[in-house]
Parts: sequence; structure tokens; C-alpha cells
Amino acid sequence: MKILGIETSCDETAAAVVKDGVKILSNAVVSQIDIFAEYGGVIPEVAARSHLEVILPVIDKALFDAKCSWDDIDAIAVTHAPGLLGSLLIGTLTARTLAILHCKPLYAVHHLKSHVYANWLGVGEFENTSLRNAPSLPSSRGSIAPVVARCHKGSSERYFSNSPLFPLLALVVSGGHTQILYMRGHNRFEIIGTTRDDAVGECFDKVAKILGLPYPGGPSIAKAAMEGVDKYPLPHPNVAGLDFSFSGLKTAVLRAVQKELKLPISHPSHDLHNHLSPEQVADFAASFQKTAVEILLKKIDKALELHPEVKSIVVAGGVSANQELRKEARRKLPKELPIYFPEPTLSGDNGAMVAAAGFFEIQSGVAQTDPYKLNIYPRVSIEKEG
Repeated sequence: MKILGIETSCDETAAAVVKDGVKILSNAVVSQIDIFAEYGGVIPEVAARSHLEVILPVIDKALFDAKCSWDDIDAIAVTHAPGLLGSLLIGTLTARTLAILHCKPLYAVHHLKSHVYANWLGVGEFENTSLRNAPSLPSSRGSIAPVVARCHKGSSERYFSNSPLFPLLALVVSGGHTQILYMRGHNRFEIIGTTRDDAVGECFDKVAKILGLPYPGGPSIAKAAMEGVDKYPLPHPNVAGLDFSFSGLKTAVLRAVQKELKLPISHPSHDLHNHLSPEQVADFAASFQKTAVEILLKKIDKALELHPEVKSIVVAGGVSANQELRKEARRKLPKELPIYFPEPTLSGDNGAMVAAAGFFEIQSGVAQTDPYKLNIYPRVSIEKEG
């Protein structure tokens, strides 16, 4: 079963073809990072216009790289929530039109669900005999943009040979979300912990601004931290249960920088980096990154105490690419529990994860979406989608 996945929830225009939910045949992505680096963040109206310019070439590229025609595509999956309103509109309107034109089943997918299912990509290929009871899908007949493409190799003799086991915990960490999800099975999501203010990725971006590091903040801080040492003590927010709070950590970094520079708290934050040496920037980056990772892993530890039946852990979202998080998770979390991270190139937004999520919706018996009635939801809980 080959699914075309389309992703335009924020500032990446992406499309991919994935076979049986695990094998990437193509993965085309056009990023707008270079556009928004100048502004230090995403401008929604500009993002939507950029999607409009490249969405069809990106889809053409995905089909070309996968060596597929529309006759080969069994279904279309598209992100419809959450995200930027204008960006979501471009992706969903395109997917709806293509589904109608080519008579393909359409599946509307939640963005966070897609990030979770990035952990199934490339872990093994689907054994054809396992498709005997899969839902049948109708078929019909059916300018290349600059992109980043990646293909995974695997054996068709095994069925999800290395895939995560249920029940599992999913830590979703990105610029817009920080949540712990409990999954009893495919397409069954329960939020057991969430941020009360800033997401961890947003905190990375804000701390990067304080330190004068370029957008996006995650990669910039990770790079700077490699040259620094953890020398500035930063507090862990005291939040009950499994919830997170990162707003206070951002402020703690601000105050620590002002104290180090012997400047008053009234000194403008945007000017602080002009007074920092490269060594100080690196040390603050290392101290912040270490503290943020510790906060995330302590909550996972607590979640495991409350759910001892968990058989695996998956980490998803843009921040899952952070190497310090990957290293510390494998070092500090229980050794007997498998821990899954997506390929770093699949941590950010991409079409392959959307296609994978669409496949597992089909396997879970989710009804296809009427392309004439599909709506977008800039804010909606994953529990309402599960």
C-alpha cells in the first residue's frame, strides 16, 4: 500500500510516498528556514505564500523520486491540525483537489500523531501476507523543486521487526508542543502530561535570542553547547504531576546572563549578547541545554513510575534531533526499555511521517475523510483525533 503524505502545518512544504507505513520511497522537503532566519521566527502570511509557490512541484518531486504515477498511489494523507491557519489551508486544499481529481481516498491527520509515527519509518518493511485483512482501497489512473530526499533500505521478510511495543510512552517535543502521551495501541492516544506555558522548542528559540544565536534556536544552541561547559546552575520548575513549564527556565537564563555581566534587570534582553564573550555564550548554551534535557527526562522517569506496564518509549518532534537528549535518554532511562528516536532528518516536519500516520489510521479502521467537507483546526487535542 503506497500513501502520498502532504505536510504544510508551519514552514516546511513537504510531500512523500511511503509503502506500508514503514518504507520511505521518497521524501521531498522545501524549508523556509532561510527566509525566517532574518526575522527570528515564522511569519504566518509569508509562510502560506511560500507554500503556495512550491506545493505542486514538491508533490511532483515526491512522485518522481518514488518512481510512482497516480495509478500507484492508494491513498492521500494530509496534515489538517494543528498549525498555522494559512499554511494548513494550502496543504489541505491541495490534497482535497488531488483526491477528487484522481479518485483517491483522503485521510486527515493530526500533526503530533505524524511526529509519533516517524518512529515507525525505516524500522522494517511490511510482510505482504499481513495485508490479507487490510481495508481495500479504490484505485484509478492518474517542474521539480529543490528538495532534500532520503530513502531507507530494508528487508521485506519481516513485519515491523524493530517497531515500538505497546503500551508505550511518547515524548513529543517541538517548537509548539511538549507532551507525554500514553499509547495502548495504534491510533489510541492519551495525554498524561503537557506544558503549562512555553514548549521546550520555543524555550530553545527564546534562549538563543538572548545569547545572540541564529534562528532556529535548537540547532544553534546544540552547536554552541559543544564548545561550552555546564557552569551556570539553573533551576528546575516545580510543577506537580507530569506537566511541564519552561517559561521560568527562559527567565532564569535571562537573569543569569544579566548577573554574569553585572547589568541591571532593566537592561534590554536583545542587547545582552553584545556583552557576552564566545566562551560565555557557549557555557550558557551548555548549561541551558543540560537543564532542559534533565527536566524532560525526569518527567519521563515519573511517568514510568505511574505506568510500570510500559514496554517502550518513543521520542518525537523537532527537539528529538537534539544529540544531548538522545545521549542522556539512553544513559539515564531504564536499560531494559527500548527507546526510539526518528532519524534526525525525520525529526522535523516532513511528508513521510504524515503518510505513515495515514497508513496506521487505515489499519485502525479510521474512516476516510470526505474531501468536500475536510476542515482545518489550528488548535485541537490529539485525543480528539485518536
